[in-house]
Amino acid sequence: MEKISQANVVWKVLEEAREACPDRPGLIYQGRDISFREIDEASDRVACGLLKLGFTKGDRIAINALNQPEWLYTYYAAAKIGAIVVGLSVRYRKTEVEYILNQSQTRAVLSLTDLFGMDYVQFFDEFRPQIPSVREFVFLGESGFAGSVPFSRLFNTDPDPDALARAKAQVEPDNPLMLIYTSGTTGKPKGAIITNRSQTASGRAQIEHMRATSDDLLLTVNPFNHVGGITCAILSSLIARMTCVIIPAFDFNDIIDRWKTYNPTVFGGVPTLFALMLMNEEFKALDKSAIRIIVTGGSNCDPPLLAAMKDAFPNAFIMNLYGLSESSGAVVLSPWESDFDTTVRSIGKPIDDFEVKVIDLEGNDLPMGETGELCFRGDAVGGGYFRMPEETAETFDSDGWLHTGDMGYLDENGYIFLMGRKKEMYLQGGFNVYPVEVENILAKHPKVLMAAGIGIPDPVMGEVGRYYVIPRPGTESTEEELKAYCREHLADYKTPRQIVFRSELPMTPLGKIMKSVLKEEFEKTGQ
Repeated sequence: MEKISQANVVWKVLEEAREACPDRPGLIYQGRDISFREIDEASDRVACGLLKLGFTKGDRIAINALNQPEWLYTYYAAAKIGAIVVGLSVRYRKTEVEYILNQSQTRAVLSLTDLFGMDYVQFFDEFRPQIPSVREFVFLGESGFAGSVPFSRLFNTDPDPDALARAKAQVEPDNPLMLIYTSGTTGKPKGAIITNRSQTASGRAQIEHMRATSDDLLLTVNPFNHVGGITCAILSSLIARMTCVIIPAFDFNDIIDRWKTYNPTVFGGVPTLFALMLMNEEFKALDKSAIRIIVTGGSNCDPPLLAAMKDAFPNAFIMNLYGLSESSGAVVLSPWESDFDTTVRSIGKPIDDFEVKVIDLEGNDLPMGETGELCFRGDAVGGGYFRMPEETAETFDSDGWLHTGDMGYLDENGYIFLMGRKKEMYLQGGFNVYPVEVENILAKHPKVLMAAGIGIPDPVMGEVGRYYVIPRPGTESTEEELKAYCREHLADYKTPRQIVFRSELPMTPLGKIMKSVLKEEFEKTGQ
């Protein structure tokens, strides 16, 4: 078995992969093998192209593209010259793009020319006055506006080994490599600073825990502008020197075709992805015998879905993964010794030498079994929030602990049990209620596909629970039926006071339910 990379700067991880196995496919994209040598050489050219544009260490370049090789060539190029990648989602629109580019003071934007009817050339041409820090607009295609740059110019730049060597020499482990903006499920996005050290630490810990080798093959659809894509899939694969099959965006036909062709051994995604896949008859019929690990993370995975995943992937070990943008990727995974019942109830244990503790509202450590805020410490913890000192001080303390805002507790064996977001907890009649606990019960009902809860004001109880439910296709339920079901399984104060049926719920690009939108909607309309 090959040794995995111990480098703590990303460009060095790529260099080591090229030296160890230059012709092995690092990526497979739309049927084409792309070797580690090709990735390294392409990113060299793009890096030199950026240097010729005048890029210096710390300059920001935003990427607005699907999961595609050009995204990664630019990411690795930035890693080589000390530039910082700002992740954008192709689903963002004017307000989000304006906020992120201005808040990050981005210098350049790399973008698709068009997608799903959106003309990005026209969009950014007209949008230039609103984003004054942006000096260069680079388009993935030959179209553009006066003064813009085609990506092909960067890609075809003649390498300058001396200039590149000087730039690499200035890159240090604690230098920022990416700004990943929080999904904004509870408020205004913050740019989490991902450093070379934090990202490689998380990716390496994940790979070591999963016992991944260069013989594994990972298939991913997780977006690269999120740690689930760029750390948990791309960088972790690079560290293990295994092949990663990348899918541009979620598409059932593409997933099924690539699955049939490449027979992956590792697959991961958010619970929403698995819920949709397991309802697809063609996917259910696929040969899944080669899969040895299934990883679910990004949001709470309810027990019925985990049970369905176990049935769908009989040869696989099902792992929960817990991580945040602020932790650069995974910090918790289900242990190999975890029995399935524990995996259903617990998110797992810290990986590598990462530490965890639970604190109360005053910051005091809590004993085993008591619920409080989960905090983590270790090299995976990022560098704070970009240009937000107050928010940084609230979340990243002086002792190196990351205050996650997630509530949970530890049992006697060190397993972590997640109770939901600190800001989501509500007080009903003086009792703490964590919506995730109620959501998990609702999700067990055979007529419920998805559920999300919020606390709303009540003149008598202070707050009460309002839960939004998407019915399972082909079924009909009533509010009273679901309330009665909850009363059978929960304390009376946890039973929802209101249940609202919806055909869809607001989601982030990663598939998380945006409870902040539900709260705002209720505050504005009362509905």
